[in-house]
Amino acid sequence: MEQDVESPISIRQPKLPKQAREDLVKQKCSKRKIQRYVRKDGKCNVHHGNVRETYRYLSDIFTTLVDLKWRFNLLIFVMVYTATWLFFGMIWWLIAYIRGDLDHIGDKTWSPCVDNLNGFVSAFLFSIETETTIGYGYRVITDKCPEGIILLLVQSVLGSIVNAFMVGCMFVKISQPKKRAETLVFSTNAVVSMRDGKLCLMFRVGDLRNSHIVEASIRAKLIKSKQTKEGEFIPLNQTDINVGYDTGDDRLFLVSPLIISHEINQHSPFWDISKAQLPKEDLEIVVILEGMVEATGMTCQARSSYVTSEILWGHRFTPVLTLEDGFYEVDYNSFHDTYETNTPSCSAKELAEKLSRAEMPLSWSVSSKLNQHADVENEATEKNHEDQPERNGDVANIESESKV
Repeated sequence: MEQDVESPISIRQPKLPKQAREDLVKQKCSKRKIQRYVRKDGKCNVHHGNVRETYRYLSDIFTTLVDLKWRFNLLIFVMVYTATWLFFGMIWWLIAYIRGDLDHIGDKTWSPCVDNLNGFVSAFLFSIETETTIGYGYRVITDKCPEGIILLLVQSVLGSIVNAFMVGCMFVKISQPKKRAETLVFSTNAVVSMRDGKLCLMFRVGDLRNSHIVEASIRAKLIKSKQTKEGEFIPLNQTDINVGYDTGDDRLFLVSPLIISHEINQHSPFWDISKAQLPKEDLEIVVILEGMVEATGMTCQARSSYVTSEILWGHRFTPVLTLEDGFYEVDYNSFHDTYETNTPSCSAKELAEKLSRAEMPLSWSVSSKLNQHADVENEATEKNHEDQPERNGDVANIESESKV
């Protein structure tokens, strides 16, 4: 039995021009990786380089220390205290050395500046006891040393300032509300669907804690490069997205998850964008949730962003709130879930034009009927006016004939 064996035939692909190959590589790279302005965890993907005026950081040293990472902050904390103890310990040792106290150790007739100070180590320990106000009672300053009394006052004052500065810095860093933003969650995707007969862009926010965010408000920004009519290129231009500023819907009572809606109208930057055009757009939506922490009263801000691949056209969010026996329960397992729904694939502008065309014949027919009815009435009234004199003439003729 004979079998047909297919001979391998190599088909040579046509060679593309260099520019076409570069464009193809750029398209593949852009599909593989999307450069974000704000990451999903809320951190801004912007690095400041070539900052020459570094002295500005030192002018606001407190904020600079608070913004440092914990390992650097703890290192500076330890180094500041150690440096001050060593500095004043060296001064106490110099006073004892200049006065000759170190040469009269154990001499009962000699009155030293500091009792039981016999070297640099003991001077360092005395500096620690003075600044931290420990006061073990073994080393003590005498009244025969005025320079020591002045140094004691200076070290006490400077020590209090260092304590206030460093402890305050650590307290502010510990009580920063950044970690509070970890329990403020945004939906993984944004959706586009119909709501009340209008095309809307929606995303969901929620708070995982029982302590609420006071005076919570939501904002949204569209990050997209643009070119002006004069030819100026503006990279990463920021445009406001209305999420209820006019109606007050941007102020939230965030007890349970809420769906934030943006109506796509003629004032929206998505007015001309359709379902087919959306994946081709190079844009990013940054959402910002702000409010005060109920426990501390400090302002908290949580951020997230959505790129075009994270905007689902024709989807809605799955409900997460259910009524139980005497309370409402939120199922956060379905917080990010969506389901498909019937949604026009055209842009909001095209949808508005279609709806206006569908309403035009109805309006024309009604107006035309009203005009026809008005014309008929006008003709009838004119005819009545014409018949009236003829009837009057007939009556006059009859009267004249009767008189004759």
